[in-house]
Amino acid sequence: MGGEESERWTPSGVRLTRVSSSPGKRRWLFVPGGPGLGSESLRDLAQLACGLGEVWRVDLPGDGSNRGLPVLPERPYSLWPDVLVEAAQALEEVVMVGHSTGGMFMLSVPALEAHLVGMVLVSSAPDARWREAFHAYARDHALPGVDTAAAAYARAPGADTLRALTLAAADWNFTLAGLHKGRALLEDLPYCHEAVAWADAHFDASYRARWTPTRLPTLLLSGAEDHIVDQRLWSEAPGFSGPHVQQRWIADAGHFPWIEQPEAIRAALTEFHQQLERR
Repeated sequence: MGGEESERWTPSGVRLTRVSSSPGKRRWLFVPGGPGLGSESLRDLAQLACGLGEVWRVDLPGDGSNRGLPVLPERPYSLWPDVLVEAAQALEEVVMVGHSTGGMFMLSVPALEAHLVGMVLVSSAPDARWREAFHAYARDHALPGVDTAAAAYARAPGADTLRALTLAAADWNFTLAGLHKGRALLEDLPYCHEAVAWADAHFDASYRARWTPTRLPTLLLSGAEDHIVDQRLWSEAPGFSGPHVQQRWIADAGHFPWIEQPEAIRAALTEFHQQLERR
């Protein structure tokens, strides 16, 4: 097992960054949320899967730091999110892990199911109703500086103003115990406002899962104190129950639950891996 060893790109510019390799036939692919945060936001989460097989981080073309490269198409966002299929096809025995919007992207691509042996949805949702719950929470738990940062981003959208807005809203993403570590994570990401603008115009408000796991082993994983994406929506969504769907809500953890409770997240991923091994 080692650190990051290689990068590869699919024909349409999806970047796969290998985090580690260890004995085992599974390939774990981690898809970031945001969008615009890049798979660097999942470094610590991906490390928790080390030892379960090969571990890779995924960046769609035009997301995070996967920009300005000759291998990328001229209009990368026109391929979103369907191009995720290329990531799943690039390797064998793929378990795809999506955080937040990354999981929603996965559920918007029905062709993915045929190329996966397992799926983990971290702090994600089956439809766009999470936005209503979040807006209500944000209204009732206003943070100083968020309105000012939002206005600055609206006037001059860019990486710096997006970073400032995200940091101003950091308290919503983490518990008090995880806030210092969480802010350090958010400060050091390659923000991409073009990806945010695309999702705002073409995805976020209209999102609804286009497929459900009929037999695919699936883990719904979240912090019990996730105030960004309402996890109660899973219980109201048909198709996300049954013996092949497991739910794990991690106590004392927020929207990035591995920040506060890495050992509990590691245990949940390991248990899911063991279930896959028994199939």
